[in-house]
Amino acid sequence: MPPQIFLASRSPRRRALLHQIGITCTPVEVDVDESVRPRETPADYVVRLALAKARAGTERRPAGNRMPVLAADTAVVKGGKILGKPVDRSQALAMLRLLSGNTHQVLTAVALAAEKTDSRLCASRVSMRRIDTAEAEAYWESGEPTDKAGGYAIQGAGAIFISHLQGSYSGVMGLPLFETAELLANVGIKVLAVASAIEE
Repeated sequence: MPPQIFLASRSPRRRALLHQIGITCTPVEVDVDESVRPRETPADYVVRLALAKARAGTERRPAGNRMPVLAADTAVVKGGKILGKPVDRSQALAMLRLLSGNTHQVLTAVALAAEKTDSRLCASRVSMRRIDTAEAEAYWESGEPTDKAGGYAIQGAGAIFISHLQGSYSGVMGLPLFETAELLANVGIKVLAVASAIEE
């Protein structure tokens, strides 16, 4: 099947999630300043970045190509503070200590730039059991936390720390499929579930 959208992301997880619902995509690389603005809330931050990435993606399309561009941004939030990707071992262990035995929020915004640009916000709450120092160090050594917001991956070995999830599993992974399917359906792109319902 030929690509249906551009994906303004290098994330293999987002590509895999799109494939899961029958959507084929062509990745495009975008360069967006991800600095948090003064007094900007975490929700406003992820929505702004998702929209900015989608719009930047439209500038990377080949001349004359009007295929929609999908983008997303995820933030792990604890105590109102955004936890990004850890830059080193020390920061990753500090993040895991902060999340250990507590509940935090994961916000993922998804945006689609087509004839107009629209977005959705997905908010989830993730509870973690207590993580001892040896476990945190072993997890860092696995290499998994290095490019993950908050220093963990729900779809990987980090799942052993999660005691409860309220919200969207795919949203915590980085692309909320319910909201993504809504945006795509609004521009006439039928995802697997929508196509099946129509056929019935």
